[in-house]
Amino acid sequence: MRYFVESYGCTMNYGEGEELAERMDALGHIRVLSADEADIVILNTCTVVDTTEKRMIKRMNELKAAGKQVIVTGCMAKVQAGRVMVRLPGSLIIPPEDYDGFSDAVSKMYGCGTPIVQKRSPVTAIIPIAQGCRGNCTYCITRFARGTLRSYSPEGIKERFDRFIDSGVKEVLITAQDTGCYGRDIGTDLGDLIRKLLEKDGEYRIRIGMMNPNSLRPVLNSVLDVFEDERMYRFLHIPVQSGSDHVLDMMSRHYTSEDFFSLIDAIRERYPDMSIATDLISGFPGESNEDHEESVALIRRLRADTVNITRFSPRPGTEAFGMPQINGRISKERSTELTEVKNATENDVNTNMIGRTYRALVSETSADGSVIARTGNYRPVVIKEDIPLGTFINATVTDCRPTYLLGKST
Repeated sequence: MRYFVESYGCTMNYGEGEELAERMDALGHIRVLSADEADIVILNTCTVVDTTEKRMIKRMNELKAAGKQVIVTGCMAKVQAGRVMVRLPGSLIIPPEDYDGFSDAVSKMYGCGTPIVQKRSPVTAIIPIAQGCRGNCTYCITRFARGTLRSYSPEGIKERFDRFIDSGVKEVLITAQDTGCYGRDIGTDLGDLIRKLLEKDGEYRIRIGMMNPNSLRPVLNSVLDVFEDERMYRFLHIPVQSGSDHVLDMMSRHYTSEDFFSLIDAIRERYPDMSIATDLISGFPGESNEDHEESVALIRRLRADTVNITRFSPRPGTEAFGMPQINGRISKERSTELTEVKNATENDVNTNMIGRTYRALVSETSADGSVIARTGNYRPVVIKEDIPLGTFINATVTDCRPTYLLGKST
């Protein structure tokens, strides 16, 4: 049968979607380019915020109306299976913890045939390295979907990585719910894993995914050591979530704002060119005007390359769901101010890169025909030229916007 994988949410979800596609290929099903062409749609769901959950429900209704067979995977398959069953009765619902049985469940319902080898992306691959995390954040529904930390074996990850590089992949994204805690349950750590991957010869780039401050700190030196290799993108995504210690305590983040800054200072002392991305939640229950202003001040002090702003969304079953909520108008106003400050700050940071030339990998195309090249610290440079994906170039930055750079190949 013809199938299509439709993934939403985090990088990990997209990586797992590709793994599920490989299993469909091994069962003899044929991958197509759109849901419209498919007999089976694998709906790989996200439920991190209320708006995303509503989008998932709408999509389920659309696929049902179109007469598609639907396999529901991802976080909703675990924490909101009842809502899924109401809309898609009789469909396969396979949560992340049951992915080991995915092939058996699909073959039982849809049969199987001769395995098919299909060509994947020639440039970028995603490798999930663990399920779950060690946190207990009061707002997070994902931890209910993913459970406690279960690190995958270094040998299995290495085999998959080597296979991707041998197939011509130039960029590998290492991902998990919290990459910093990788290996704590199996006697290793993230730095050791990356060193094993870097034993593979070739010209490629590795990007490490999101890690929480309190999971990075114990392995900081081990992780920083790997960035001596030029094949590593000098990029770290470390979500702080608030500039207020009061709010961080209510979130159960287990660090203070100064703990976060001491971590950033240590990173920048060793690698001044390290690109830092972080996340902030606006309007968390109990957040005062003073708490909000501390988040504004954090953006200005941090001067990160990327700050992702999210308005708080109460998720059923979490502790924060039952806390007194901030008025929606106030939350929106605070989110707007944070966004304005972060855009101005990011634009100022990017302005300092104008006129400089960087070694970059062309990894994406834009709708207008431009290409996007990633510098050694993962900064996106939009180039209005026809350059094959997977090409390493020298990119000179000519202008900038708050969230990206403009340039030309030289």
